[in-house]
Amino acid sequence: MKFKAQQIADILEGDIVGNPDVEVSKLSKIEEGEKGSLTFLSNPKYNSYIYTTNASVAIINKSFIPEKDITTTLIKVDDAYKSFSKLLEFYNEVKNNKSGREQPHFISESSSIGDHEYIGAFAYIGENVKIGNNVKIYPNTYIGDNTVIGNNSTIFAGVKIYSDTIIGNNCKIHSGAIIAADGFGFAPDENGEYNAIPQIGNVIIEDNVDIGAATTIDRATLGSTIIRKGVKLDNQIQIAHNVEIGKNTVIASQTGIAGSTKIGESCMIGGQVGVAGHIKIGNNVKVLAQAGVTKSLKDNAFVNGTPAFNVNDYNKSYVHFKNLPKIVANINQLEEELKTQTKK
Repeated sequence: MKFKAQQIADILEGDIVGNPDVEVSKLSKIEEGEKGSLTFLSNPKYNSYIYTTNASVAIINKSFIPEKDITTTLIKVDDAYKSFSKLLEFYNEVKNNKSGREQPHFISESSSIGDHEYIGAFAYIGENVKIGNNVKIYPNTYIGDNTVIGNNSTIFAGVKIYSDTIIGNNCKIHSGAIIAADGFGFAPDENGEYNAIPQIGNVIIEDNVDIGAATTIDRATLGSTIIRKGVKLDNQIQIAHNVEIGKNTVIASQTGIAGSTKIGESCMIGGQVGVAGHIKIGNNVKVLAQAGVTKSLKDNAFVNGTPAFNVNDYNKSYVHFKNLPKIVANINQLEEELKTQTKK
């Protein structure tokens, strides 16, 4: 796709300095700019590159005052970073603006699909599925019976959504995610063999949720596993059965949350965090990467370590931990001196 500088300026409500008809077809970093590319400058640390970049168009702040001649066409805006982000969103919408139904695909006669849909090749849509307007379902996707998907949601290639799942409006589920597989529920019998406990609940995903690639969310044993409005889940996260995640919480990659744990609103959980089952994490809690949360946390807690505890106490303790060999040596020396004094 090609865009003229003037078209971009109109989208961003910016002012052009240079050739309004120059065309761009790709994006680039300012230090790696090539002819035909669009870049931006917002960090003063990169100011020198505006004079040497080969990018055809650059978005800059109106407050920027050049010290030398610039050959690149400029689009001057109030905030270059925000404007570039806005342009990325626009570009993404245009790029992903697919419609229609590719062949082959399967849609059960008992299912209903709203207007302006996109159904990719080899998609499977089971019985009694209800899909809203402007929904995009990419190739090789499986959607099980009785699933509901709201308006303006996108299901990327290779997603597997088991039966009875409810997905809200404006959600994105990225490739390889698996929604509503059985929770990890097994009970030992008298011979010590484990038998599966039927998982007959479902998964509810509310509006404006993003779910990363290869993330898995298990169905509840009874009731629902619930992902509240505005939650953002990174790639390769495991959410176990009957977990509830409060609205606007964000969780980074490779985190695992065990069954029946409740996580509050507006929490931030780093990568590779392990969260034990059947505990409650309050609102506005921050958990640093690789922490192990083994007990409930109150609102506004900020923790690190395994088992996780207050981050300030953790940092103080870590200083002593690094010095542990020296501390042990000092203790041994004191013991020897005490023995010598005792003998005397």
